[in-house]
Amino acid sequence: MKVTQTRQAYQVEPLVQPLSFKGASLTELWQTVVGLQADDGLCAVGLGVQSPLWSDAQAFLQLGEARANAAMFDMTCWVARRATELTWDSPPDLFDALLPTTLDHGREVTGIANLSQTFALNCLVPVDNAAWLLWAQANGIRRFDEMVPLGYHPALAHRHGRLLSVPMVSYDVPAEEVSQWAAGGLSLLKIKIGSDPGGRGDQEEMLQWDCSRLGQLHRALADVQSPRGEPISYYLDANGRYDSKDRMRRLLDHADRVGALGRILILEEPFPPGLNQDVSDLPVRCAVDEGYHSPQDVMYLLDLGYRCVALKPAAKTLTLALRSLQAAHSRGVPCFVADLTVNPVLLEWNCNVAARLAPLPGMELGILEANGLQNYRDWDRLLSYHPHPDRPWIRLCEGCFELGEAFYQSDGDLFEQSSHYAMMVR
Repeated sequence: MKVTQTRQAYQVEPLVQPLSFKGASLTELWQTVVGLQADDGLCAVGLGVQSPLWSDAQAFLQLGEARANAAMFDMTCWVARRATELTWDSPPDLFDALLPTTLDHGREVTGIANLSQTFALNCLVPVDNAAWLLWAQANGIRRFDEMVPLGYHPALAHRHGRLLSVPMVSYDVPAEEVSQWAAGGLSLLKIKIGSDPGGRGDQEEMLQWDCSRLGQLHRALADVQSPRGEPISYYLDANGRYDSKDRMRRLLDHADRVGALGRILILEEPFPPGLNQDVSDLPVRCAVDEGYHSPQDVMYLLDLGYRCVALKPAAKTLTLALRSLQAAHSRGVPCFVADLTVNPVLLEWNCNVAARLAPLPGMELGILEANGLQNYRDWDRLLSYHPHPDRPWIRLCEGCFELGEAFYQSDGDLFEQSSHYAMMVR
């Protein structure tokens, strides 16, 4: 295939309140849109959500929120234009050609020599999504299972009737509000740890704050049950903030003392990339997220004792999500889909993958982290941009996305264009 024209746009969406994790906060999220037109006249539109704090916290702190977002959008525009210089047979071929140069350009634009590859992956999402949709059109494909190559099908063989929505509990959410979420059906809670309460980067202060916060939340949730009757479980996300296994053990020891350890289903990304700590002797299932940028990285981290992989179709591209899933599946390691505070249209990309993954050990339902409803100030307006905003699986019912046969017949309207986002790049 040959892309001959591209257009790019973005829309800034404010948040209800600052979204705090990785020891810092976001106040807005840029929604990026890329339109690709092929030499045969076919067109496709891909969406992304920029999260510079999640992608590279040091770059975010060094550049500031506005400059970090501007740099990310510059990279997306640059890589979309670069796509017009290439001929490719499949979206993964295009991905492989674009990723190294995207990262090189990002380091030049930001002036940060060690800019994370995650930063580049986040910029590539709208281009990768548009490429998949363009390739599907060219091949007469209108179904997700047909679009995904056959080699990935064994890892995507499940069909959930509903997915449990997993909300994000950032540093500032009151415990009483979290308790209400749980009682309403959100029975698995993603709790952000790794705060920087004094703003000094003091690891001991961080640990003490996390211990206090976990104890506070557990007390508020100890007697809460969801409408389905299950107890509330925790998914701790450290975002690579802990500097040693000893310090992480101290947090888990505290969780054990207050009775919370048995409720921790997942501990995600405890250490920063490059620390390479063996986690096989920690008393919880550790998941990897920011720490991998290739299936080879996934295999290496599994050798270090990680027993779960967070897939990020809307944050690191569908291409990398599929490759990482296949690597984990070859080792019998479960995966789940994690959010990036995506809008309702982009959520369908995550939902299509999550709906087809086997449930995590200890869970009967499939899960899908989805925190856009909590965090976007104008969620209802964003919902109106969906091609069919009244679909039953888009709105939560007792904490779940109810999929049903209609979801699989339409694949969450993945192949229907949002008129709003299409107009932005027309």
